[in-house]
Amino acid sequence: MLEGLGLAASTELVYRAMLREPGAGVSELLAQLRLPESQVRAALDDLARLSLLRPSWDDPAVLLPVSPEIGLAALLSKEQMELAKRQREIEASRSAVAVLVADYGDQRPRTPDPDAEQLIGVDAIWGRLAELARGARVEVLSMMPGGAQPAAGLAASRPLDADALGRKVTMRRVYLDSARNDGATLAYARWLSELGGEVRTTAILPLRMLVVDREVAVVPVTADDSTPAAILLRSAGLIVGLCALFDAVWTSARPLYARARARDAQGLTNQERAILHLLSQGHTDDMIARRLAVSVRTCRRVIADLMERLTARSRFQAGAHAQAGGWLEVD
Repeated sequence: MLEGLGLAASTELVYRAMLREPGAGVSELLAQLRLPESQVRAALDDLARLSLLRPSWDDPAVLLPVSPEIGLAALLSKEQMELAKRQREIEASRSAVAVLVADYGDQRPRTPDPDAEQLIGVDAIWGRLAELARGARVEVLSMMPGGAQPAAGLAASRPLDADALGRKVTMRRVYLDSARNDGATLAYARWLSELGGEVRTTAILPLRMLVVDREVAVVPVTADDSTPAAILLRSAGLIVGLCALFDAVWTSARPLYARARARDAQGLTNQERAILHLLSQGHTDDMIARRLAVSVRTCRRVIADLMERLTARSRFQAGAHAQAGGWLEVD
């Protein structure tokens, strides 16, 4: 349970044994734990490296365990400092990406690229999307974050989607699970399904995206889709990558009319697992709520429930417990 603090399972066993019997030597530990001698000695080295052992004041040749209140608290503090450092690095990287995107936007008019076209403003984006939809021949793939979709967007999409499906174009679309709670978006998804489109939902989506005939894609300029600007891409390598991303999301998403999946082996729903992953990445409650398109209140309620189930007193401790319990393992 303490892997998140750098203790392997065998190291934790040796540490617990020494807490029960302070001063136990290698022979006593071997008798208690029935582990290979090499593994016990390696565990003792790990405990010394982590400052969880100290020499006895009476006999420096005897090693005693440092109490968990002191030793593990120090490890937690160190991990918290590392996490804070990593979060600062992530924010610095995010700022660097924002600068790069801004520089790219400034340069685009002066350096035309046949594989990329910048679309500025809602009118330009919708105009280009309409052209692509009307020209689709085989397949249209889309990911639609944001939960409830704007009424204007649904109205503008309806004739385009009906036309494409009428021409027997395959259409696959993924919304957030939270879209099921919005009457207008759910009704649109059902209408799309009745016309032959395929619709699925998932707890979290990486970005807004449209891919037509696996030849051209449209993605937002900013990761959070907050700026009315997008880039149309034709680069074969980028399109292959975006299609692979879509296929991975599609495979794990739930079909519109399928029953909600049971909880996984850790007793987590898709939403709870998504929140745990975002927490482990250092996101705030507001950021997580936006990514999942749920209210901040709902997000905080789920986080509080997860912390209670993990017997954690802090977000950091929740992450450590979740990692130690295998809740954050990659599926």
